[in-house]
Amino acid sequence: MLEAKILDGGILALKQDALDMLGASLRGNVLVPGTSDYDEARTLWNSMVDRKPVFVIRALGASDVQKAVNFCRDNGLVMSIRSGGHQIAGHAVADGTVLLDLSHMRSVHVDAKAKVARVAPGALLGDVDRETQAHALAVPVGINSTTGIAGLTLGGGFGWTTRKWGMTIDNLLSAEIVTASGDILTTSASSHPDLFWAIRGGGGNFGIVTSFEFGLHDLGPEVLSGLIVHPIDAAPGLLSEFSKIADSAPDELTVWSVMRKAPPLPFLPEEWHGREVLIFAACFTGAIKDGEKAMAGLRSLGTPIADVISPHAFVDWQAAFDPLLTPGARNYWKSHDFDALPSDAIQALLDGIATLPDPACEVFIAHIGGAMARVAVNETAYPQRSSHFIMNVHTRWEDPAKDKDCIEWARALYDRMKPYSTGSAYVNFMPEDEERPVTSAYGDNGPRLSQIKGKYDPGNFFRLNHNILPT
Repeated sequence: MLEAKILDGGILALKQDALDMLGASLRGNVLVPGTSDYDEARTLWNSMVDRKPVFVIRALGASDVQKAVNFCRDNGLVMSIRSGGHQIAGHAVADGTVLLDLSHMRSVHVDAKAKVARVAPGALLGDVDRETQAHALAVPVGINSTTGIAGLTLGGGFGWTTRKWGMTIDNLLSAEIVTASGDILTTSASSHPDLFWAIRGGGGNFGIVTSFEFGLHDLGPEVLSGLIVHPIDAAPGLLSEFSKIADSAPDELTVWSVMRKAPPLPFLPEEWHGREVLIFAACFTGAIKDGEKAMAGLRSLGTPIADVISPHAFVDWQAAFDPLLTPGARNYWKSHDFDALPSDAIQALLDGIATLPDPACEVFIAHIGGAMARVAVNETAYPQRSSHFIMNVHTRWEDPAKDKDCIEWARALYDRMKPYSTGSAYVNFMPEDEERPVTSAYGDNGPRLSQIKGKYDPGNFFRLNHNILPT
């Protein structure tokens, strides 16, 4: 007999015949401790999260999700939801609860004529990119191909094409969602528009999306992209110039700055391996010849150690950072939004880089704006449209003995950069111990989100997330 946590804080003993009946009703199956599939389902990208659910419901379709919701709700069970398993806070798995695993729902169907893709919630960004790029089409997503589409979308979603075509949520046309009542709804601008508004940035608070429909854009198959690597000593002046370039860049050009110890990349001289560097990562989403003109100013800065800007297949560029973001490492993130990068902010940032606690740790400054900034604050749940940069203190290491040092370093740099920030937050970058209330991510949109939560999930059934309380 298995004992599971229930919503009122108690424990419920589950009989085996109840689990057998549930399993028999599913296209998927029920996984219990002691099986390899159970361990696979509970293992997340961030190895700091090592939790054991009572059992796992592995879903293969919307009907399985509906049955899982009804079973857990009717029995008062606490349920977590895993799609890609990439979320830094690790809310996808909790001890003593039921885990609904969507990771095997990975289908991507592209209608090239209509420029629309329908994507299942377990799909990874690499799945989406491969299928859309087969037709030289794309939807704006993130920069790591192993990220899950569901968590990325529900939190907002930004990457190399966001300045040109907006955030991932700005390209969402509709979604099929299972609510806390077990209803399967299709939500869009014309069907349950309040719910459609809420899931575009409000996270998994309102239901379980079983299918996303995205609008697609012409792109590729090649883009002008790559890296420019500089010594960290040149960073004060270069980051100031980077900020100016960002102010005047066309929407097609996105430049991110990364500060870290140089990995042993084949195009870097060996004497630079392991030394602090500033890396400009750039992508142009228009014609190659136009990109060469747009990147000329960036490429003329300083005396780089290496410049490997060239045409690349977009699907390959989307996976270029995967070797530095493999599963199984320990991760702790802290994030700020910035309208600008004044010289004092740059110096505070570089003071932190001087004390990196592990060679895998880094800080990146994402250049955003463009089309993303031309969406009204109240048009989607995600409100922070005006910020020009998003910083992620991406603390990453292998040895558990380094936990304290790495986490303290991330928090200290976060605190050092706070005076220059907007005070808002990107919910997908918030760690589990984030001291800011989740409402800080939503600003004036927070009260409306609470009201919609109260309409679709008054009992807060979907609570294992960056939780929005119902009103």
